[in-house]
Amino acid sequence: QIQIQLSQLSRKEIASESIKNFGAIIITQTIEQAVDIANIIAPEHLEVCVNEPFAFLNSIKNAGAIFLGNYSPEPLGDYFAGPNHTLPTTGSARFFSPLGVYDFVKYQSVIYYNKEAFNNISEDVAAFADAEGLFAHANAIRIRGRRTEDE
Repeated sequence: QIQIQLSQLSRKEIASESIKNFGAIIITQTIEQAVDIANIIAPEHLEVCVNEPFAFLNSIKNAGAIFLGNYSPEPLGDYFAGPNHTLPTTGSARFFSPLGVYDFVKYQSVIYYNKEAFNNISEDVAAFADAEGLFAHANAIRIRGRRTEDE
């Protein structure tokens, strides 16, 4: 089937070279093995063409875009179905998600401890800072801890 498809392409040389350099056919004994391999490879696009594709969806952890069933080919995601086409490549789906609306939202971390909560963890935080050799950080904790004792 690959040869038939290649023979019909106007860019068959480019596609052939891509398959030669980056393509693979991996045969597994079970669908679970295939899912495990997919999670290791972390593909940009993953088509799950099995009878019950939703049965495996929760097991797939590392893919940029997942296409479920025989009627959800990859071009649907590229051109029509809705998700954007800016996907993590070269296995980076192990630690990155597709580009999404949250990539365009500015957010901030806000940290607040009251005196009691601070006193409960201050020595542990200072110990972490000491272990990293960040003694000024440890001092910032210890000085505040002494202040709370004096109040």
